[in-house]
Amino acid sequence: MTNFAAWPALPLSEWKDTYATLHMWTQVVGKVRLALGPDINHYWGSTLYVSSRGLTTSPIPYAKGSFEIVFDFIAHDLEISTSRGETGSFSLAPRTVAEFYSELMSSLHSLGIQVKVWPMPVEVPRPVRFNLDEGHASYDREYAHRFWQILVSVSNVLWEFRSRFIGKCSPVHFLWGSFDLAVTRFSGRRDPERAGADAVTKEAYSHEVSSVGFWPGDGEIIKDAVFYAYAAPEPTGFKEYPVRPEKAFYHSEKSEFFLMYDDVRTSQNPAETLRDFCQSTYEAAAIAGKWDRANLERTVGAKNTGAPKAGA
Repeated sequence: MTNFAAWPALPLSEWKDTYATLHMWTQVVGKVRLALGPDINHYWGSTLYVSSRGLTTSPIPYAKGSFEIVFDFIAHDLEISTSRGETGSFSLAPRTVAEFYSELMSSLHSLGIQVKVWPMPVEVPRPVRFNLDEGHASYDREYAHRFWQILVSVSNVLWEFRSRFIGKCSPVHFLWGSFDLAVTRFSGRRDPERAGADAVTKEAYSHEVSSVGFWPGDGEIIKDAVFYAYAAPEPTGFKEYPVRPEKAFYHSEKSEFFLMYDDVRTSQNPAETLRDFCQSTYEAAAIAGKWDRANLERTVGAKNTGAPKAGA
């Protein structure tokens, strides 16, 4: 039976303004990590992660040690903590992106953390510099909390799905540019360089991938929250593969498989439904793309509890 507390409704029409504001706030925080963190391949050093209270940067190095920034979607605070025991915080409440940006930078500087970020949003139409953005100023606690609850449920499934793969694989991470939670598997082969691609795209797709994730939608092409999956480069036969569950579909304009979030949350077993989508869309990429599956996958057996074997 579906646990609706773990898989709450998230109609885009009810929280689109909060979504747009949170998108910009997470970009501000993500750019702090990007500016100070190590330059890890595929920009993995700049992403956020789902935590037991919200979204976190994980530890970021700075001159005096490390610090962490957390969006707490239970207490509805933005919290900063350092390895020196210092802390700073301010409330997540209706405020402009310009105010959020100023408050965060002031809080960081008060803790001795010196950082400069490029204040221009990415991956959004008609971007407005953070310090000038007075248009995004919404924060609905209920929907911010629901969104995080969904991220927790989805993250748990994606980490389990990730555990079945022994090849190169990303963490389960939150991509603040596109505002989605994703995990990406790699075949081990390089992807031919894309003509005219920008530096970010070239780095992100330097190798052949199969990716799956959760996205709130755009209200236009994708009307509501959705799970997506794609292969890059897309092999011949990928889009014809019979993915599961039956309600999943291939979108020719996006060149991706989609499964609406509501079709997952209202299913008898949302976690199992999502696992089927993850596995079958990966199989579509791996079979059509002729991946070396014998050396990239492992059989998932009994969980290792750490208990000693007999005679150990």
